[in-house]
Amino acid sequence: MHISYNWLKSYVNTGKSPEELSVLLTDCGLEVEALEKREAVPGGLKGVVVGKVVSCVPHPNADRLVLTGVDAGFDDPLPIVCGAPNVREGQKVLVATVGSTLYTDKGPFEIKKAKIRGERSEGMICAEDELGLGDSHEGIMVLPEDAPVGMEAAEYFALEADWLYEIGLTPNRIDAASHIGVARDVVAVLNHHQQSREHRVLWPDVSGFRSDNEQLQVEVSIEDPEACPRYSSLTISGVEVKESPDWLKNRLLSIGLKPLNNVVDITNFVLHEMGQPLHAFDMQSIPGKKVIVRKPPKGEVFETLDGEKLELTGEDLMICNEKDSMCMGGILGGIHSGVTGETTDVFLESACFDPVTIRKSARHHGLKTEASFRFERGSDPEMTVYALKRAALLIREIAGGRISSPVNDVFPGKPERRQIELSFWHINTLIGKALAPEEIRSILEDLDFEIVSESKTGFHLSVPHYRVDVTRPADVIEEVLRIYGYNNVEVPSKMHSSIVISPKPDHEQLQNVVADMLSSRGFNEIMNNSLTRAAYYEHKGFEHGKSVALVNPLSQDLNVMRQSLLFGGLEVIRYNQNRRVEDLKLYEFGNIYLRDASGNPSDPLDAYSERLVLGLFMTGRRQPENWHEPFPATDFFDLKNAVFAVLQRLGIDKNDLDLKQQEGPDPFAYSLEIYSGDDRIGTLGMLNRETVQAFDLKDEVFYGMLEWEALLPLFAAQKLLYEDVPRYPEVRRDLALLIDSDISFAEIERIAFDTGKKLLSDVNLFDVYQDEKLGRNKKSYAVSFTLLDKEKTLRDKDVDKVMKKLATAYEKKLGAVIR
Repeated sequence: MHISYNWLKSYVNTGKSPEELSVLLTDCGLEVEALEKREAVPGGLKGVVVGKVVSCVPHPNADRLVLTGVDAGFDDPLPIVCGAPNVREGQKVLVATVGSTLYTDKGPFEIKKAKIRGERSEGMICAEDELGLGDSHEGIMVLPEDAPVGMEAAEYFALEADWLYEIGLTPNRIDAASHIGVARDVVAVLNHHQQSREHRVLWPDVSGFRSDNEQLQVEVSIEDPEACPRYSSLTISGVEVKESPDWLKNRLLSIGLKPLNNVVDITNFVLHEMGQPLHAFDMQSIPGKKVIVRKPPKGEVFETLDGEKLELTGEDLMICNEKDSMCMGGILGGIHSGVTGETTDVFLESACFDPVTIRKSARHHGLKTEASFRFERGSDPEMTVYALKRAALLIREIAGGRISSPVNDVFPGKPERRQIELSFWHINTLIGKALAPEEIRSILEDLDFEIVSESKTGFHLSVPHYRVDVTRPADVIEEVLRIYGYNNVEVPSKMHSSIVISPKPDHEQLQNVVADMLSSRGFNEIMNNSLTRAAYYEHKGFEHGKSVALVNPLSQDLNVMRQSLLFGGLEVIRYNQNRRVEDLKLYEFGNIYLRDASGNPSDPLDAYSERLVLGLFMTGRRQPENWHEPFPATDFFDLKNAVFAVLQRLGIDKNDLDLKQQEGPDPFAYSLEIYSGDDRIGTLGMLNRETVQAFDLKDEVFYGMLEWEALLPLFAAQKLLYEDVPRYPEVRRDLALLIDSDISFAEIERIAFDTGKKLLSDVNLFDVYQDEKLGRNKKSYAVSFTLLDKEKTLRDKDVDKVMKKLATAYEKKLGAVIR
């Protein structure tokens, strides 16, 4: 949100510099994210002065140029070559001196000493467009004869620099989304700091409001009072729609708004002045002189002022005449109802709309306007008439015309102010410091809280309607604290705490341990939004019906909760590869969300589940490119190695797990599932081409997912015991097995440990050979077996006995041939 320093001073006399005010705003909760100086004219006309043309003769080497001597307040006149057709001796002009910079539509350029067709030129006599003071380039800008020679142009035109605050407004502080809203906080802080009540908000005066006649009255009907609690309006006839005066245009330009015409500019001005959106209708769009606030049936088409056609949902609140919809209430006007240069009679609207209704419509249609920004967060029903009168008086003053109806205020049910009981004990406990009741009272009154009654223990408060965020005592205490000053609460010299026994294992600590291990192995951690697009889960391998859909999504790209970490990771890979970062190893801890549509649970929430998983991604080359080693591509076994490293770090013995290898399923080309008993604790594999190509990725992508919450009980069941370093040597023996091609190494490993588990310490596959000579669907595995006896040195007969058992087991169970 942008706030102009000069504009803000219209409502509160701070006596503070822009920088001092910036600190004050941040301290009271309106964080200033940027403070920028804004010149009324680009560059502030620095180096431009008033000069007098004391001589003007033709250029000896150019027909269209003249040589001038200009008195700019220096010791000697400046020689300047000028090509303007209207330059004359004796004129008062504006001169850009050497070293000054002018800002034009073609960009800035610096005035330098030059020779033009052989003659010296030390400056430039300027036209108004070259100075940013207008659009004309027909000739130089000629000033009145009384313009003082040598005076700075900025001083002559009384140009006033402004400062623009960019405030990071939190969603709950919509009351501060205007200059007067900010002024309220400034007044409260200044009064508190100075221990006085001399500062107050200088509201614009509307006491002079009156209707000139009642010749143009419009009937208003509200069919849905819940969606539109209050609708105030009036008419103005005989207006002249034209360009706004400079002061109004400058106000809007100072906060980055483009002026359109005087009537529309006034509605925008009042919006940013006091936070109440207004809308001006051309009376020609209300032929029956009746306005109906209603929700048209589903399927009706509405054309916005931008020419976009929207199909209404049946829940969109529309401002209608007797036949058609003219405006989407609180969001955007229609194409035929706005004020144009042909408008003479205006219907002016100032209303209060239900935030939920506005938010749903704005999100559904993908609309975001200044009005919807305010209405969907909550507006002040007590402000509608005041803002309406303010705008009407400005229109009558600037655009002429007559106010041709009294204020038509349709207010079916006036809401009561929220009541809150606030105790001094609660205030002092939350703040951590005892505040005097008088100090609390002063702050609350400056913030427009009405103290209905007071006792020895606290206040009974009435909350102003515009403070939609204040609903409980803690909210009021926050208001007191931000005005009192967070920095004024001292850090205590001692702290009191309780001993808390945390359950073991510590889930967060364990997550950090695994994250550190993966990072040390060259992985980078990523974090993705839990909100994603529903279209992802229309791919094979996912059930669209299991998606947790948002009722009121921010956009169609963020309309469901994620079922998997897969697509967020692929988005990250695509983002990096588009920037030539192609070798990636990524991991993410994140929640996934599922909906079970089957059955009818007693509690609707039982249909939803959420669980924490760990996702790993690998793509590109295994290691960076270098001159002395090949750089092969990452493969499935690199991912498998990382997954089992995680399991090993958690103390989970891989021999206690079951592995299931298969082709697919989607989105995998092939995958490996990891089971602990009947529970699947992980899946890893290579993604199929359809999935990878959907993200425009060329390299193979390997993805693994571990059910983190299922791993925690396995970790808790592990017992870490100390063992002495073996005193006796290991013995290695190798076997070459000719087996069927569908037999996995996992089966070989499992049979080995089942057969020789007393002496066998390790099994390793060190070579795989396949050839037609071995036979159809056959392969040869070279497997090493490491044996160790912790009590004695192994003898050859002991080793041979184990190896014979292993060979027999492989022949019987796998049909292997020992080569």
